[in-house]
Amino acid sequence: MGQISLVIGATGLVGGEVTEELLRRPDIDEVRVLVRRPPEAAHPGLRIIPVDWDELERFEEAFADVHSVYCCLGTTIRKAGSREQFRKVDVEYVLKSAALARRHGVRQFLAVSSMGASPDVRNFYLRTKGEMEEGLAAMDFHGLHLFRPSLLLGNRPDRHFGEQAAAVLMTSLDALFRRPKLAPYRAIPAQKVARSMVKIGLADMKGHHVYPNEVIHVLGDTAD
Repeated sequence: MGQISLVIGATGLVGGEVTEELLRRPDIDEVRVLVRRPPEAAHPGLRIIPVDWDELERFEEAFADVHSVYCCLGTTIRKAGSREQFRKVDVEYVLKSAALARRHGVRQFLAVSSMGASPDVRNFYLRTKGEMEEGLAAMDFHGLHLFRPSLLLGNRPDRHFGEQAAAVLMTSLDALFRRPKLAPYRAIPAQKVARSMVKIGLADMKGHHVYPNEVIHVLGDTAD
């Protein structure tokens, strides 16, 4: 019997790619997605679970019998409307989901963080991501995997002009950013992040692991 995987944030850039990658895998029996709005995807192995994130505990049965949780929740202060709302999505919802996963015996918890994440930095975004990582590390999963990509590339309809311009610039300079000193800052396709996450989730490794941007590039490039 194959595994059951759960994707949190499946309608986002990376979450959508993770969902598609999991659905292509013959060793995954069911892919559950916790979403506020249903995705357009349809697949016999896909189970869509509409959720109210502020009442997440009411949906905890979604975590039953799950082997791996892929947490791709994330927003921006611009979309959230305030720092408080941003922190609610990027920290509180993530940690609530992780607590329910831990309660139901989920073995692998994989989360998208950010390059430079640390609870000790002044930058609010990176500090928030660091707090999220710190909270997950305290939960003692069999396997915890934190992915720290640089600028994400992909079709994101709500990306504003500055993000689009940065993506175009970084893509044009990709050859330069392959050099060792610049590799940590090299832009990365969301599909490559997703491929890396699924590969690690299926490996069922024990321990707390952090994957910097240059390692995600390598994992996403190599064949299974």
